[in-house]
Amino acid sequence: MTALETTTLRGGLAGEGLRVPTANPESYFQAISRTDSVPPAEILGSFFAPRGDGPWPAVIVVPGSLGIAPSHLRNAELLTDAGIAACLIDPFGERGVTSTVADQTQYSFAASAWDVLAAAAVLAARDDVDPGRIGAQGHSRGGSAVLSAACLSRRVRVPGAPTLKGVYAAYPWCGHQFLHPRVGETVVRAVIGDRDEWCLPQQVQAQIQAMRLCGGQASCRIFAEAHHSFDRDTPLELVEDAAVAPGAPTVYIDDDGAFFHPLRDRADPALSERELMIYGMKAGYGRRGARIGSADGQARAFQEDMMGFWSTLLAG
Repeated sequence: MTALETTTLRGGLAGEGLRVPTANPESYFQAISRTDSVPPAEILGSFFAPRGDGPWPAVIVVPGSLGIAPSHLRNAELLTDAGIAACLIDPFGERGVTSTVADQTQYSFAASAWDVLAAAAVLAARDDVDPGRIGAQGHSRGGSAVLSAACLSRRVRVPGAPTLKGVYAAYPWCGHQFLHPRVGETVVRAVIGDRDEWCLPQQVQAQIQAMRLCGGQASCRIFAEAHHSFDRDTPLELVEDAAVAPGAPTVYIDDDGAFFHPLRDRADPALSERELMIYGMKAGYGRRGARIGSADGQARAFQEDMMGFWSTLLAG
């Protein structure tokens, strides 16, 4: 058993270890247009059930580039206290990854999105979960994952995966965006601080607006004087090895999953995430070092917004 599989929340609520069959697409193009060639993978998770009897609504919690933190467990506590099951997943361990802060290309963003849909499929198969009320909440890279999963679900059929009721993207990196970000009935909310040094608030706003223009129900909130990971409730600190390029041009994804290079007019199925990351760094947008943490009251404000979204969306 791994540490995640034996995690216990404050109050003594024990997690149930889960094994989530997922996949490792090397790109969105492979995920969408070459689905049969996508190699299988497995990640671990921990399922926390509220006290009482189900079936319950459920929220998948997806960590960011630093992996699982106490703040993610705190989110699970808040959810279960409200009668919502929480499923915390670990995208790193079974892939042999410890952190992606210095290199985001150790596995693809398409694989991150696939993980979300695969976890939803596992939850939907449970008798104690309501398959019509499953959502996903992601932080940083995990925020990117849940936004992309909402779009990917309309293009790829992950076996058993239900339509996500909603996604809550916390300070997501939005450097990759679908050209037509259709999310159907999935309700989307994104939150980010106006002092974020990892992700560009304007890119988040643009993605949410594009979802609206495609008919989606999406909203965005910017928190004043908040930095990246402002829900951690820890003092502001510098992550020195973080490789960030928040000002780099947005990379768009065609309907077939192929990337558009920012300097070219046509999508290229052969274009890789690594090539695009290198372009952003070499074009002068990249730097090392970025801050995370929060000031007094910011974590509480985040939690109130988060629980307001989920309590309203998943009630009944």
